Amino acid sequence: MPVRVWDAGREEEAGWAEGPSGLLKNASALSVEKDRPTREVLPASSKNVRSAEPRWYGRRQDRSMNIVIASGKGGTGKTTIAVNLAYFLARSGQVVQYLDCDVEEPNGHLFLKPRIESQVSATVMVPTIVEKKCNFCGECSTKCQYNALVSLPGIPPLVFPGLCHGCGLCIHVCPENAIAEDKRKIGRLEKGVGLENISCVHGVLNVGEAMAVPLIRKVKDCGLDNCVHIIDAPPGTACPLVATIGDADLAIMVTEPTPFGLHDLSIAVSVAEKLSIPLGLVINRDTNHFPPLERYIEKHSLDVFTRIPEDRRIAEHYSKGDIIISALPEYTSRIHDLVSSMERVSGTTIIGGAV
Repeated sequence: MPVRVWDAGREEEAGWAEGPSGLLKNASALSVEKDRPTREVLPASSKNVRSAEPRWYGRRQDRSMNIVIASGKGGTGKTTIAVNLAYFLARSGQVVQYLDCDVEEPNGHLFLKPRIESQVSATVMVPTIVEKKCNFCGECSTKCQYNALVSLPGIPPLVFPGLCHGCGLCIHVCPENAIAEDKRKIGRLEKGVGLENISCVHGVLNVGEAMAVPLIRKVKDCGLDNCVHIIDAPPGTACPLVATIGDADLAIMVTEPTPFGLHDLSIAVSVAEKLSIPLGLVINRDTNHFPPLERYIEKHSLDVFTRIPEDRRIAEHYSKGDIIISALPEYTSRIHDLVSSMERVSGTTIIGGAV
């Protein structure tokens, strides 16, 4: 069976089924019924032809819009763009929610300054063996895709919680019903209201914890209806990014004119292309002196939504936790250009119109 990147609405194609504890891999034989989302076609952009490709939306039934700010390489200015975009939209009268999915090191709250109103522990399912029922058959460890269960002769299986992804497959394949669900804390969710009445949610992963994806999904599950979600993605291009960007209506890739920035940008763009997500670029710390980036943009017909020049004042205000367009109003036009490009590519009126 081919293995594909998971995205909402593609579970059957990838061999996933819905179980009581989440998604189960290679579980098509379980005949689990589920609703499939509506397929839509995004309006085409004159330049970014990928925006015309059909794709699966997430499970949202409301009129919210998911805008993911990603980068590939860390330190390109992703959070700077995300918080300033959220602030700009809120000042323009749009209902905005900021979701910080960089759960290993969230920092958007340092700029939007939310008053934290609630903290909730985030847990994942982990199996526990009911020794009186176990017949030591080893079926659970054989089927586990992550080697979180190890069977030895004559004793119940050993459980390694740090390797468990909480899919619940072991519970379903156990012939003796000898596996029960337990919970393991992986971090916490914090919610509050920040500048310009922006609703803010971020996840904080426990130190040393590897299960970022479940916490990212919990952050996204906190999304409000009928508003613009500004989703600050984690750096990198691995599973956490895929979990964050999977149901995006638009991806904004923030890059910098350096070899490392270009290298990781190309991978991040490839991820968005695989998921048929329309995208555009923001070039931060732009110097106009890095031809390889310009050649890459031209070769792949990418939209540059806006450029932020290299300016020491931006770094100074960033280090103080300031919103750039508030501290340096001359940069408001750059964010306005960004929003105008977003509207053009997505075919949606974001400012002054229904999302």
